This record gives sequence, structure tokens and C-alpha cells, in this order.
Amino acid sequence: MHKLIKELRRREVFRTAGLYVGIAWIAVEVSSVLFDAFEAPDWALQAVIIVAIIGLPVTIVLAWVFDITEKGIEVQADATDTMVIPFGGRRMDFVVIGVLTVALIFSVYLNISGKIEPVSSELEPLSILIADFDNRTGNPIFDGSLEQALNIGIESAPFVTSYSRNSALAESSQLGLGDKLDANVSRLLSVRSGIDLVLLGTVEPDGAGFDISVDVVDPAGDETVASESVNADSTADVLMAVGKLSEEIRKALGDDTIGRKEAGAVETFTAASLEAAKAYSEAQELALGGQHEEALAFYESAVDQDPNFGRALSGWALSLFNLGRTEEATKLWERALSKMDTMTERERLRTLGLYYIAVTGNYDKAKETYQSLVEKFPADGPGHNNLAIAYFATLDFEGALREGMRVIDIYPSRALFRSNFALYSMYAGNFETAKLEARKVLEQDPERYVAWLPVAMAALSESEYDAARDAYNKMAEVGERGKSVASLGLADIEMYLGNYAGAIALLNEGIDFDAKVGNQRAQATKLVVLADAYAGHGKAAESRIALEQALEINTGLARRVPAALTYLELGDTSAAGLLAESLGEALQAQSRAYGLLIEARLLLANEDNIGALDKIREALELADLWLIRFNLGWAYLRAGYAAEALDEFTDCEKRDGEATALFLDDFPTWRYMATLPYWKGRAQEELGMDTAAQESYRAFVAIRENGGRLADDARERIK
Repeated sequence: MHKLIKELRRREVFRTAGLYVGIAWIAVEVSSVLFDAFEAPDWALQAVIIVAIIGLPVTIVLAWVFDITEKGIEVQADATDTMVIPFGGRRMDFVVIGVLTVALIFSVYLNISGKIEPVSSELEPLSILIADFDNRTGNPIFDGSLEQALNIGIESAPFVTSYSRNSALAESSQLGLGDKLDANVSRLLSVRSGIDLVLLGTVEPDGAGFDISVDVVDPAGDETVASESVNADSTADVLMAVGKLSEEIRKALGDDTIGRKEAGAVETFTAASLEAAKAYSEAQELALGGQHEEALAFYESAVDQDPNFGRALSGWALSLFNLGRTEEATKLWERALSKMDTMTERERLRTLGLYYIAVTGNYDKAKETYQSLVEKFPADGPGHNNLAIAYFATLDFEGALREGMRVIDIYPSRALFRSNFALYSMYAGNFETAKLEARKVLEQDPERYVAWLPVAMAALSESEYDAARDAYNKMAEVGERGKSVASLGLADIEMYLGNYAGAIALLNEGIDFDAKVGNQRAQATKLVVLADAYAGHGKAAESRIALEQALEINTGLARRVPAALTYLELGDTSAAGLLAESLGEALQAQSRAYGLLIEARLLLANEDNIGALDKIREALELADLWLIRFNLGWAYLRAGYAAEALDEFTDCEKRDGEATALFLDDFPTWRYMATLPYWKGRAQEELGMDTAAQESYRAFVAIRENGGRLADDARERIK
């Protein structure tokens, strides 16, 4: 054995093997990085490892048999006496040790830092518009279905911004260009709206199958940037083929994330058939245009043809929710959640976020979900839009305005996003900005009825009642939903002014209309407001009947809170207590805060002023809501703390934007602002601020010219 080891050393076998192992080690590590960068198949790295393993015994045999001399490579037996080895001796040892050291350092570095990703520059958002496919098959099944499938695949790229085809169609109609997005119209609209690229698709027969191609065109220079095509063997293979086509287009646009683990997955349309895809596409176009009632039949058709179509279930639920049919919407959303494995990652996050906002009211989870969405897909306009809504729902108006502005920057021509920004400005009390942005929306899309709300509220903030009525009347002309909200808005103005009889007439008319069109949420909301109007008009029996009817139809937050307050006004503490209990059992922090508020009001009814103050302060820790602040001021005044009361009432004045729709549902509640000047005057009077108190009383009397208990008291206090 000693002689064998000595001979192995003499023949440089150990040194050669060590040198080989080091070089092979480095080769494998480098290959793992380079193959990943060049998207080589998995078997390529496996082949390198196998070759390296096989090469070790081959190298050992060669080292035993041959030696390197100044005369060249010779058989070891002939080279025994020569021993002229350029890399022999100590020099050879240093080379081997050096190679092994480099291999070790390189391996440790990769294990600590992870494999080096190929360098990829951060791509700027790229806006695209997908034109109508040129259908040369004669089969109408391809009309409107391929565009949706292509869009889903393309927007898998994080940097792609897909311009709404529905918005483009509306713009085309306004410009008199027709109701089709053909190549010429799409180019023209893209140049006009600053869209970077237009995708022009064609589908034509190819034997028993179909050839599908897309040209990517720069609309400004009319230059074709890229052209890709695929073949589908049958209609059943078309959607998958479009998914492959979108992958090639993404590569052409510079997306180098495709194929990486947990990055750049190509998402495809998951409908079971083209028929289901077409029905879904038609439903989406209608829903995006605000025609939710018309969209329902198409969503239902899509689900009938594909019961596992999670994307269609989610869209169907959203349209029902927008129509106020919340119970039906909740059931469909629950079905949609069970089908999330059929959705793309983008759609899964969108569905979860909507579920948290609309069904469970878990706004913190909604923010978390949408933040994840926009991190993965920075150009996702709806993601930024809904993240803004989640901020808004948690009373973070600055966050809502920030995200609202961001989505406008990405989608400057989307009326929906600008309309939301106008609403955020309204809630933040920036009435002038809200009005200006709303006017821009109405110029762009006259059918967006909710844009009239900031216009009306801006007028009310300046006591321009006729201008506010005019805004609501114009809102009423914009479809059923516009008419529904407008009737509530007009009644809200009359209640603010103390004209309860006029409000009752308007509300009854609006309730009948809501019942006719099946808008249960609006119907229940108006019934609660009607109950408040009856109570203000001294009709307690009618008020109780309206409350019972409202809570039978819908028990949402915006119904229970004002219902509880009206029950307290009627002296029915038992009914108010039950509502407080139900509010306190909810997951939503705002609901529990309102529950504590009602409990505080019950304590005030029993003359426990300090206990009530403790409850209200506890409520504020859950949610800093305008109505809670107002009641805190009232409770301070009741307890004899006028300075504290004045501070709260002054804060409510500054936060008047929140009083435009207290329950964040775009249903007008300006009437709650009416008595604020009176109670502020009471606090000022208690503090000896006579001049300021007189101004406050006069401001209140100017609002309540029709009289009433508080107005009469204010008149008596005016010197």
C-alpha cells in the first residue's frame, strides 16, 4: 500500500485529481448561473454534472498513464527519468490549492447570496391597446373573445399597462368613429391618448385549425415593432394558443422574467370553452361601462357553460354588489373563492381584495392584498385603484389621494379612476379640487352619474342649495342608479334645511323606485332616512314602521347606525341596545366603534355622562369617525366641559368632507352637518364667547329657516 501511494504521488495523480475537482466544481457553479440566464432547459445542467462525474475517473487514469514533459506528453514509464513537469513540485501544489480555494469561495458566496440573477433593467410602464381581432374565419365565436384572452396573457408582464378597450370604445363613439376598434381607429385613439403600442390581431382558418397572429405597432410612426404567430389545431386549442402567443409578445416587448421561478409566469385564459370566454368578454365590456344590469345575463351564460369559471363568478358578484343586491353577491363571491385555483395570480389577488372590501369589510386585509398585487404588477391600474379604496375605507384619505393620483398617472383617460379621485378629494374636504376633477370626468364620460356628487357637495359647502339641487337633477338623468342616488341627495338637502315634509315626499318616491328596480341597499337606506325624517316631523309611529321595514331588507352598517340613533330619539332604548350589540360583534373596527357609540348614547340617556365619555373615547381608539367626534363634543357639553366640546365641534367643521357620506358609500349625509353651528354656539356661550356664539346661532338659523325646536331656541339666544 505504501508503494502504491508513493507511486500515485510520483505520477501526480493526487494533484491532478484535486485540480480536476476544483475546475469541475467551478464549471458546475458557473453553468448553473449562465444556464439560468440563457433559459437553458433543466437537463443541460444535469448533463454538465454527469460529464464532470464521469470525467474524474478518466482524469485519474490519464494521470497514471501519462506525464507532461518538455518533450510533450509521454507514457509514464518512459518519463520516469525525465520528470520535467511544468506544473510539478511546489508550483503544482499552489495551483491546486488556489483552484480549490476559488471554487470554495465561489460556492459559499452563491449559497449565502443565492444564485445570481441575470441583470434586468427596471422597465417603465408600457401602455398597450388591443384592437379588435380581424376575424377571417366567418365564425362569430371569435368576435370579442380573443382580445380578452390576449390581454390576460400580456398583462402577466409586470410593466404592461393595458388600456381599457371599453374606454377606447366610448371615446371612439364620442368622436364619431364608430363602435369598432379596428386598426385605423385604434391607431388614432392611441396617438390621441398617448398609448405606446397597438396590438393588431388576425385569426384565419388553416386547414382544420386556425392561424393566429399579432402585429405590435407603434401608432405614432405606424411602425411594426414585432410580429408573432401561433397555430391552433381546433377551437378547443385556441385559448391555450393565444396564451403561447402572449408569451412571445412579452419577450418581444423586453420581458426577461418569463420562465424564472416565481416570476413572469405566463397567465392564460382559464375558461373551458370559447363560448364561455365570449360570454364573459361581453359581460366585462358592459360592466366596465357601468351597465351592470345588462351584464348579468352574460355572466350567467359564461358560468352555465363553465361552472368552474372563477373569473366570471367574481365579475358577476361585483355587478350584483354594484346593483345593491348584496346577498346574491355574497353567495357568488363565496363560489368564486372556491374556484381561485382556476384564476391567474393577478385575478386571484383582485378577487380576494374585492371580497375583503365588499363582503367581510376587512379593509386591513384588503390593503395587504392589493399592496401585494401592485408590488407584483406595478402597472396594474385596478390594483392601485382598489388599494386607494382600501386606504379610503380605513379613513386614510391621504393614502387614498396618493394612490388615486398614481392610478391617474398610469391611466390618465380612465373616467372611473378620475371619478374616484374626485370623490377622495371630496371626502378630504378639498371641495374645489373635487368639483374640478368631477367636471373633467363628466366631460369625458357624461354617463358617470356619481361624478355629480362632488359637484353637489361643493355647492352645499358654500350654501348654494339651488346649485346642489341642479347637480342632483342632472344626476337623475343618468340611468336608474343615478336617479336612485339623486332622490336621496335631494331629500338630504331638505332634511338639512329642516323641511321634513318635503324630504318625506322625495324619499317615498325614491323608495318605490328602488323597489321597482330591485335596488335593496338603496331602498333600505332611504327607509332609514325616512324614519329619521318622520321622527323630525313628530310622527313616531310612521318612523318605527319605516325602521322595521329597512332592517328587514338590509342590515348593513349604513342602515343599523342611523337606525339606532333614530330609535334613541324615539326613546326605544331596547331596540337601540340590540343594534349596538350586533355592531359590536362585527370584524370591522368601524362597526365595533359605532357599537360603542350607541352604548355611550344609552349611558347618556341614563345621565351617566362620564361613563358615556369613556365609551366614546374607547370608540375613537378603534376608528376616528366624524359621527363619533360629533357625539363626543355633545357628550362633553352635556357633562359641563365646554372647552373640550368646542374643540371637538371645531374639528368636525374642519372635517366637513367626511360628513358628505358618513358611511363611505357615496350616499349623501350632509344633513348631519345642520345642527353643528347650534351646538358650537352652545359651547361658545358656555365659555363666554358671546360674539362668536351669536355668529354660530345666526348661521344655524339661516340653515333652519323652517324652524324647529333647536332653531327656535337659537333665535331666543340671539340678542
